Amino acid sequence: MTLEAVARTAGVSLATASRALSGTTTVREDLRVRVRAAADRLGYIPNAHAQALAGASNNTVGVICHDVSDPYFAAIASGVMRAAAERDLLVMLASTFREPAREVAYVSMLRAQRARAILLIGSGFEDREWERSLHAELDPYTRGGGRVAVVSRHRSLRVDTVLPENREGAAALARALLGLGHRDFAVLTGPPSLTTVADRLAGFREGLAAAGVPLTHVVEGAFTRDGGHAATVELLARGARPTCVFAVTDVMAVGALAAFRAHGLRVPEDVSLAGFDDIPLVRELSPPLTTVALPLTLTGRHAIALALREPHGARSRVQRVAGEVVLRASTMPPALRTDRTL
Repeated sequence: MTLEAVARTAGVSLATASRALSGTTTVREDLRVRVRAAADRLGYIPNAHAQALAGASNNTVGVICHDVSDPYFAAIASGVMRAAAERDLLVMLASTFREPAREVAYVSMLRAQRARAILLIGSGFEDREWERSLHAELDPYTRGGGRVAVVSRHRSLRVDTVLPENREGAAALARALLGLGHRDFAVLTGPPSLTTVADRLAGFREGLAAAGVPLTHVVEGAFTRDGGHAATVELLARGARPTCVFAVTDVMAVGALAAFRAHGLRVPEDVSLAGFDDIPLVRELSPPLTTVALPLTLTGRHAIALALREPHGARSRVQRVAGEVVLRASTMPPALRTDRTL
């Protein structure tokens, strides 16, 4: 039996169920009674390991990311875990699968277990309800001495931040592709509610606009390999004929490469393709992928270092991480293309 089942039976959120069973005093008494009754009826027994961790707050760091199976998050988590091991800290890792409510619930659980620090790895959401709910969990946690650090832009969180320069990196990539001679572009983008998506799309558009080149093709898909594949299929179905396609994440670009091949199109002979992040996989593709390289493992180390430093007054600290454009064989000047077009 799971905590999710208890929450459904009691008619409350996962975060409320977690707080009610952990004894947190911020839960109304009627809700606490309802949750405990549901737990008794379902035979739910709290995880003994998690309860034991509640007494080991100085040794536990919680890491919440969107999807640890994504190589981007796996690389950052690796940096966190290596740095934590050097400090004899235990890391608890959770994936939200880009569900805002699940992220809030996990923060609530880590807060109840008195984790020494909580790291949020990944884009924030353009979602007011998520912002309010997350503040309701993090504010009392930090007031009680808990530490929080985030990776990527979380617009309203007043916490220490490791900030990849997504907007600047995408603009630099646009300039590099313009330098190859491209003037007709398409962008495969993720959900606009993610700040990383918004920043990368805006930066690429700005880089083109500075050269007087409009961006005419934007196709939205899931922030995954399958999302990149589906977005590419939709682009082709629209009859668009860009000379270069930019996927806002390497994982989407991998899906795009597969879709182009399935439709008999060659990269870069028929269409150039670029991504963002420089996950290890893209160097082994055929052809290797042009991308914006971020120091992902180092980013994880930066995040845990910020979280474990002594507070710096009331002001939060921002550590910027620059990306570097890496031109590889997946892009070529359009003048060198074959006569085949999209």
